Amino acid sequence: MARHIYSCPMRWSDMDAFGHVNNVVFLRYLEEARVDFMFRLAPGEGSPSFAGGSVVARHEIDYVRPLVHRHRPVTVESWVTKIGAASLTIAYEIKDPDQVYVRASTVVVPYDLAAERPRRLSPEEKRFLQEYLAEEPAAV
Repeated sequence: MARHIYSCPMRWSDMDAFGHVNNVVFLRYLEEARVDFMFRLAPGEGSPSFAGGSVVARHEIDYVRPLVHRHRPVTVESWVTKIGAASLTIAYEIKDPDQVYVRASTVVVPYDLAAERPRRLSPEEKRFLQEYLAEEPAAV
């Protein structure tokens, strides 16, 4: 099982009044990693996989530790925990080598933008996702 590793740059504007990354900013980090995973790593040059659109049906986030500003990026590690007929679940950890700041998951639904409705995952998409399929990590 492979995991997708995304190096997310931290911006000074990510901080809140208390000097740590704001909870809403973590959603942006997850989005950046998810988009990188689904669109940049989708199978094949010119592949239509995931290009037609997708929508987020659910986010679940556990904030484990505060993350404060620093000049080096934070790592967002992601993998797939469920592949359904018309949805997938991506799990994440926002972390450094020695500690985890956030554990999260997102339910993503492929979406046909032209028809304005959800669609089923294609066989190509399922094959790609299968490489990243794993059990969810144990809870904190």
